[in-house]
Amino acid sequence: MAALNTRLLDAAHSGDAAAVTALLGAGADIETRDDQQRTPLLLAALADHVEAARTLVAAGADPNARDYRQDTPWLVTGVTGSVEMMRALLPAHPDLTLTNRYGGVSVIPASERGHVAYVRAVLDETDIDVNHVNRLGWTALLEAVILGDGGRAHQEIVELLLASGADPALADKEGVTPLQHAERRGFDAIARQLRAAG
Repeated sequence: MAALNTRLLDAAHSGDAAAVTALLGAGADIETRDDQQRTPLLLAALADHVEAARTLVAAGADPNARDYRQDTPWLVTGVTGSVEMMRALLPAHPDLTLTNRYGGVSVIPASERGHVAYVRAVLDETDIDVNHVNRLGWTALLEAVILGDGGRAHQEIVELLLASGADPALADKEGVTPLQHAERRGFDAIARQLRAAG
C-alpha cells in the first residue's frame, strides 16, 4: 500500500491523470500525504495539473486538506492565480473561509500578486468575503495597494474589488486607509480610483 500511495503522490505531482485513475482503482489512499503533509490534490493544485486535479475531485478528494504550512488545494489557487484550477476545485465545495498561515483567504494573495483573471473569477463565481481581514490587519484591497506595484494589473484588481463591495474605508492596524497608502506610494491612478469610491 505504501508503494501505491507514493506512486499516487508522484502521479499527481507530475500531472499524470491516467496514472492517478489507475492507482486509485488499485487501492491507493486518495488522502495519502508526503513528508510535508501534502495530499495528491494539493500537489496537483500547486503544479497546476488541472486534469489530475479533476480526476481526484471526481473521486472525492478533500479540497480543504492542510499541509504543514496550513495551505490547502483551494488556498494555493490564490497564490498560483490559476482560474482553471479554481474552477476544477469548485465542484468539491471548498471551504472559502479557511485561511492560510497569514490568516488570509484566497483572494488576498491573488490581489497582492496581480492575478487579475483569478480575482475577477473568484469574485464572480464564489461568495468569498471581499472584506476579509488577515492577521496583518490587511484586506485584499490593502494588499493590492501595499504589496502591489501600482501598475495596470493592480489598478484593475482595485477596480474589481471595489465593484464587488470592498470597503475603501477599512484601514490597517495603524489606522492607515488604502487611499493613504496609495498616496504615500505615489500610486496616483489607484488613489484616484479610491477617491472616486468614497
